[in-house]
Amino acid sequence: MYRFCISILFINEQERSPMQLLTRLILIALTAMSLSACRIVETVPFVDIPRYMGLWYQIAANEVSFNEGLVGVTAEYTLLEDGSVEVLNKGYQDTLDGELNQITGNATIWDEETNSKLKVVFPGAPDLPYPNYLIVVLDEAGYEYAAVTDPFEYTLFILSRSPEMSENTYAMILGELESLGVDTSELIITPQAATAE
Repeated sequence: MYRFCISILFINEQERSPMQLLTRLILIALTAMSLSACRIVETVPFVDIPRYMGLWYQIAANEVSFNEGLVGVTAEYTLLEDGSVEVLNKGYQDTLDGELNQITGNATIWDEETNSKLKVVFPGAPDLPYPNYLIVVLDEAGYEYAAVTDPFEYTLFILSRSPEMSENTYAMILGELESLGVDTSELIITPQAATAE
């Protein structure tokens, strides 16, 4: 049910009928009210935001409405003077030489004690009243990999500083996610230029 509700929230602005807009508003309200009843996945104890900035490659992700068919996906984070973070997501449609899709958003730190919960807002997407970017796994030594989800675990991303990740590291991340109770069964490996056959 939550996945259906969240997918409705992300319908493109130009594709919304009046009924979809009304449904969207109702779902935003219901989502906010029901959030307190959800199991909130545990995030990492602390994130050094300046170290977290820079380019990340998407190694695997749940395929949802806004990333369907995208390959070669990257996320680049830039710390701004006001303390917020510019988010630049890029990906190619269906093949690595396909059409480039990109979007720029803004993230604000929701929990300044840990910096592990952020709220990311993109143009055309709802500005929800809770953090939607939860850092649940992080290579605390080198900031070489991370895993990110949202309170409903609708999205799940495994990120790396390089376009390739060893099988051992990937398996270790899956183990950490599963120990947190995060469902990893819908993860799909994301082709990257350095790993494409």
